[in-house]
Amino acid sequence: MLRFTQRLPQLAARASLANVARQAAKRNYAALTYSSPTAHEAPTSLQAFTEEELMLKETVARFAREVVQPKVQEMDEAEVMDKSIINAMFDNGLMGLETPGEYGGAECSFTAAILAVEELAKIDPSISALCDIHNTLTNTVIRKYASPELKEKYLTRLATDTVGSFCISEAGAGSDAFALQTRAEDKGDHYILNGGKMWISNSGEADIFVIFANVDPSKGYKGITAFIVEKEWGVEIAKKEKKLGIRSSSTCVLNFDDVRIPKENVLGKVGDGYKYAIDSLNEGRIGIAAQMIGCAQGAYDIALPYMMERKQFGQAIGTFQAMQHQFAEVAVEIEAAKLLTYNAARLKEENKPFVMEAAMAKWLAAKVAEKASSYAVEWMGGNGFVRETGVEKFYRDAKIGSIYEGTNNIQLQTIAKIISTKYK
Repeated sequence: MLRFTQRLPQLAARASLANVARQAAKRNYAALTYSSPTAHEAPTSLQAFTEEELMLKETVARFAREVVQPKVQEMDEAEVMDKSIINAMFDNGLMGLETPGEYGGAECSFTAAILAVEELAKIDPSISALCDIHNTLTNTVIRKYASPELKEKYLTRLATDTVGSFCISEAGAGSDAFALQTRAEDKGDHYILNGGKMWISNSGEADIFVIFANVDPSKGYKGITAFIVEKEWGVEIAKKEKKLGIRSSSTCVLNFDDVRIPKENVLGKVGDGYKYAIDSLNEGRIGIAAQMIGCAQGAYDIALPYMMERKQFGQAIGTFQAMQHQFAEVAVEIEAAKLLTYNAARLKEENKPFVMEAAMAKWLAAKVAEKASSYAVEWMGGNGFVRETGVEKFYRDAKIGSIYEGTNNIQLQTIAKIISTKYK
């Protein structure tokens, strides 16, 4: 009897674990927005790319070094993007990366587009931002939801000669994107657009805008509708913001005063704009993560050679143990951010849930970019603090990663919500 009573706590623990297991087995995880492992006969590393992806990566890296790099400092100082670089991006197929060939695009994979964004950011996060927002937001939402007629009309232009802009944020609608107040009033065969947008990237260079507005405020966010609007119809660039970082990438305030939009320029279905916005921003976060790992790597690639050449107390500063621990730690975190980003990109390509993985990638990449660029300035001392070496620009450019397309807190909230759903 004594032996049996001694076993009671063990039996109770087993019964409790069995009950937990039974409850877990009843749960249906199919609708959750995180991905589960899958079996493959020949699994590969997360650094495995197709021949086409590697070719694009190498081509973009060379383009960034030879075409972009010579003008980076000049563009940053002037806070204006050089038009010749934008033209060169079109000429090299970088503005229609995933766009089908029938519309003049390159028909690349999503991962290839992410690699291109990363490579550009290693040289200039501003140019990378233009490419990223044009491709992963503007092109994508049109490619996925526009009518065949709108695709033919606009994807061709966006792939060959016209910059696009994605417009959702407003003064009262930042993290709470669905609080937007811009209104589109149905007038029969057209809509009349009134209101404004803030913090709109690419708006200074764009001639085609995807604008989110509410057609029926009584329905709340279910009244939000997306429109394709041409600049010449009355989109006013009211103010160009002066920013801490990515200064040559335009960020502007837009005003709409009785802008007439043809009925056929509704993007997708009336009232489904909120769905398109969520979908686009979830995908776009992977692009921001790629920007930030490129930013981190760009700063690192400048600072490390300097540390190995700069001597103090008779030895290279990179040989001091404290310095080695710092740059080793940053290398680990850059690699971790890369793997999260590549994994999220592959999940998206495979039509598997990726929302949590995208949020994780963006959150970590933004953190790593700030840390790597800050350390890079310190590692180079006075030479890091001055503008000539370019490393301080990466430090300024890194901060935006924790703000746009969902702040770091929003990413954590998204991650926590999905995890909580798993364990309820």
